[in-house]
Amino acid sequence: MSTANRETPRPAAGRAGIKKELPAHFKDYRHVWVFIELERGEVHPVSFELLGEGRNLADKLQVQLAGVVLGPPGEAVGNAVAEAFAYGADLVYIAEAPLLADYRNEPFTKALTDLVDTHKPEILLLGATTLGRDLAGSVATTLQTGLTADCTELDVDTDSSLAATRPTFGGSLLCTIYTLNFRPQMATVRPRVMPMPQRTDKPVGRVIRHKLSLAEDEIATKVLGFLPDNQSAKANLAYADVVVAGGLGLGAAENLQLVKNLARAIGAEHGCSRPLVQKSWMPADRQIGQTGKTIRPKLYIAAGISGAVQHRVGVEGADLIVAINTDPNAPIFDFAHLGIVTDAIRFLPALTEAFTRRLSPHSRDKLAS
Repeated sequence: MSTANRETPRPAAGRAGIKKELPAHFKDYRHVWVFIELERGEVHPVSFELLGEGRNLADKLQVQLAGVVLGPPGEAVGNAVAEAFAYGADLVYIAEAPLLADYRNEPFTKALTDLVDTHKPEILLLGATTLGRDLAGSVATTLQTGLTADCTELDVDTDSSLAATRPTFGGSLLCTIYTLNFRPQMATVRPRVMPMPQRTDKPVGRVIRHKLSLAEDEIATKVLGFLPDNQSAKANLAYADVVVAGGLGLGAAENLQLVKNLARAIGAEHGCSRPLVQKSWMPADRQIGQTGKTIRPKLYIAAGISGAVQHRVGVEGADLIVAINTDPNAPIFDFAHLGIVTDAIRFLPALTEAFTRRLSPHSRDKLAS
């Protein structure tokens, strides 16, 4: 992997060594890149969300927005390229090779770092998925640059630096992090933190191909087979249009059935706040919040959830938040669109019955329209 331009002495630690004057050899780094996560022929929706945010950053910097697609030769890569343009990319970089058929850290890191060293993007964004987190850390380490993980907001500072904001100290504070002396500036963003941009059909634009200079015998990890996850009950909270969740205010694990009953009545997903996972009342894939799933539903009903900062981070993108809590001073009422001060244990059955009477099986999806 090329390291020819990575040998400049690093600045001294501490504030004294931090300068906003970018080293000369990094000043030709331009444009915003979004890694298009393609796995087993499917593009992860977070890639499109990042293209929307990348478009905003690129417009502010007056540079181009590029997608990066890594995968095996075939139709899937072509479809991913077309979708990248449909969601706002000005150009797309492609690395196609049989070695990229399944995600492995070594060939993906090699391909992406070689592309960065060759074409020099100013900003590189990846989704904070299982794949994206693994790849982002490896690429940032190889390139010896900074990486801000799990960002909730991205912007451009007055000096054109990327301002990456993320929760810290358990979600009690938000901090904005800058990568001042190194390029590219890297950040990961969890699915559903950024809104999905409008898709527009348009012709495929400029495509730049990159040849992966790596052989199979140079890769330590081998793919022996693929076992799909066939857990049919696995939650799909991040992309649900309607979500009902319960918190400690429900009092006991058996009362979570009230949340599930309401969710079933209105065709929704069900979830919970972090304390319920800690008590083993609900599995971790149902947790909503900073350390769980970030959601952007059209309707979110929170029953017995106090609304600590950690939870707020995961739900504030919802179009309509309905909070049910006995405490009129609960923090969730500060950001809920509609607040109901009552006992959720008594209110949920009545709400479920009302919805069941009003909604036929064929009309439940109207809640999501």
